[in-house]
Amino acid sequence: MVSNKLSDITHLGNLESYKLYTRPTAHRLYGSTFSYTNLSKHKKNVQQLLEILALNGSLTTWEMAKIELVGDLSGIKTKEKEYRRLLVGRTDRGNRSDGVLHVGLILKDGKSYKRNPGDQYRLSLHGVLYCLDVLDMTKNQIDIMTKKYAHILPKVFGKWEFLKSFIGDDVYKLRILSKGLLLNNLESTLRLDPPMYELMSYISIKYKKNFEYIEEDDLANQISLWFYTNLIYNKNNSNKSRISNSKLQFILDNDCDIREWYLEFYEESKAYYKTSLDNILLMNLH
Repeated sequence: MVSNKLSDITHLGNLESYKLYTRPTAHRLYGSTFSYTNLSKHKKNVQQLLEILALNGSLTTWEMAKIELVGDLSGIKTKEKEYRRLLVGRTDRGNRSDGVLHVGLILKDGKSYKRNPGDQYRLSLHGVLYCLDVLDMTKNQIDIMTKKYAHILPKVFGKWEFLKSFIGDDVYKLRILSKGLLLNNLESTLRLDPPMYELMSYISIKYKKNFEYIEEDDLANQISLWFYTNLIYNKNNSNKSRISNSKLQFILDNDCDIREWYLEFYEESKAYYKTSLDNILLMNLH
């Protein structure tokens, strides 16, 4: 598969970067809630733009405006200019205001020649997570988004209907990740039994060097590893954590592609911890 490289404007980092930078920045600039009564006009417009891209996939600014204002030609032209400013930012009286592209929720996705040559835009993977976090999307809307973005998250969105047939509403647990809850911080993971702690920690270790920049395929891989590893974790009725790999095992038994990919990660993590333990045992302390 050809690697999807992020645009010159949009540079995204790993899931830690989403948690520590993109998400709090987007919350501050565009809102941490979908409640329109508490949002400024600017935040409403950005959230509206993100929702259009979430439900329709790659679009030009003209196409976005047409979706918002069907049949109103003069209004569409005005709305298109507004969306362009939201995307690329503006300079007013010498003060530069960055657009959504610079934050990393949206990226350029080639050009369209249907009308006039124009840039197409779509959600980045950080943008997908922000939409799950903030836009209060229904399950049906999430299902629509997965179809539009199956090509950028193939092991999760590309397997969506298959996954739903096996694990039902557990597919929507991706919302946990969208809220920055990685299950790899010390306070959370110390309450978990092996191998949940080790696997979640290794997902972060594997992509630690990619805090400032990561190729989209690698970020999709990190998100996918989190998604499938999270299936191991459950809570019983007494609210105590317990480990059960039945859901994950069921998927691995019925999808050879996911099985081969996930078992490679599993063996890689085992080798990492074995090497780490061997290094400790070789230490000659006096």
